[in-house]
Amino acid sequence: MNSYPLFINGQFIETAKKQNIINPSTGKVIAEASLASPKELELGLASAREAFDSGPWPRLSLLERREFISRIGQGILDNAADLAQLETSNSGKPIKETTFMDIPSSAEAFEFAAHNFINYLASEEIKVCEDARANLLREPMGVTTLIVPWNYPLLIACWKLASALACGNTVILKPSSLTPLTALELAKIVRQAGLPDGVVNVINGSGSLVGESLCADKRIDMVSFTGSNETGKKIIQYSSKNVKKMTMELGGKSAGIVFDDVDLDVAVNSCLTSIFLNQGQMCTAMSRIFVQEAIYEQFLAAFTEKAKRIKLGPAEDFQTQMGPLINDAQRKKVIAGIEKARAEGVKVVCGGKIPDIAELKNGYFFEPTVLANVGAGAHIFKEEVFGPVALINKFSSSDEAAILANNADFGLAACIWSKDLPRARDLAGRINAGTVWINTYGMFYNQLPYGGFKQSGFGKELGREGMLEYSRLKNVILDQSPEGKPLVNYWYGF
Repeated sequence: MNSYPLFINGQFIETAKKQNIINPSTGKVIAEASLASPKELELGLASAREAFDSGPWPRLSLLERREFISRIGQGILDNAADLAQLETSNSGKPIKETTFMDIPSSAEAFEFAAHNFINYLASEEIKVCEDARANLLREPMGVTTLIVPWNYPLLIACWKLASALACGNTVILKPSSLTPLTALELAKIVRQAGLPDGVVNVINGSGSLVGESLCADKRIDMVSFTGSNETGKKIIQYSSKNVKKMTMELGGKSAGIVFDDVDLDVAVNSCLTSIFLNQGQMCTAMSRIFVQEAIYEQFLAAFTEKAKRIKLGPAEDFQTQMGPLINDAQRKKVIAGIEKARAEGVKVVCGGKIPDIAELKNGYFFEPTVLANVGAGAHIFKEEVFGPVALINKFSSSDEAAILANNADFGLAACIWSKDLPRARDLAGRINAGTVWINTYGMFYNQLPYGGFKQSGFGKELGREGMLEYSRLKNVILDQSPEGKPLVNYWYGF
């Protein structure tokens, strides 16, 4: 059985305390990972701080940093097959997803950063008056803590890490203790890329010890977190002990809106993807699907029939369309949400239970589930389930669709399906969400920022805006008054 050490100050460190890592498809142990104690945590904090304050990384030229960042991206591509298999075994994501989506996209995050960050970080000169001008300079934040979730363990780590490194920061990367393996494997790629010691540290451990300490410590200049609202609120509380920059990408209860002028097959297939991809364990999952009245019954019937045909199976099988949930605790949360909905009178059209398939009995599988006519007062209408559960309701007009979509505490994403593009664009402007897709779903482009509103958090990932989150803006003002006598010289010029 493979053992995965921590990565601190350029060294791989085995610790006395380890955890078993489970394959969600089988319920079996596949590896063990070292867990940080206060000793390793202190070493990581000191190393990252020293690497930023006294090391070469923040002071390298942009061209030199670009070379290192490019090597990391290439290293991911060179190890793509192994990383895909490891991500699948650890997270339960179907191998088709990790092979064709997660791993290539992880490499592309570094490639994009390498090709664009020099322009993003360029200084800007502003002439403020005849005798004064200013230079706006982009500098690194300092030591950044990157806390990533279990649903996209490598991809979100790479989103954050590529931007943080491009801006010249040093990093402590904390993966979810449920899915630390690809982050710890990424550490090997970072080391092979030749980054100076202490620039990247990967520390696995419990949120109660590692997460709290990393957020509260005054040596940390920035915290970038992706995960649940419950954990996000704790991180905000921990971080308040010392003022620092934060970005938070939290939960969602996103709405897909289907108008009656669509190609029905395209809309049904796309909406299936928008909720059942990665077993519904996505913050951008379109868990509330609103269909215009004229095609509601037809859409519901087609959607339900195809949901029943989704092939569940071991994540390692290329024929599998939907794998297991991350663990039994998550499955129990999904079941509890559905039972609560049943008690409130919600109709379960299909699914809603653990599959009765012998080969899946040891994994954490759950059937694709469809709920119909869920009233806005039902808890499940507003609460994030984070599982393969779709709510399908009807609407009559664009105005009603906007009201339904906005009737949630979250504001992460939304989808609109319509051939009437002016109508779709108008509705997109009225939906309170950070990303609105029209006639597509889940297309994340490195050029474009991503992040939510309301309880879905603040700050951006990706794009120019996402990269600049990891920098601070300095204003340097130069007074060039005649004879070197600035205006303030005359205030007390006796």
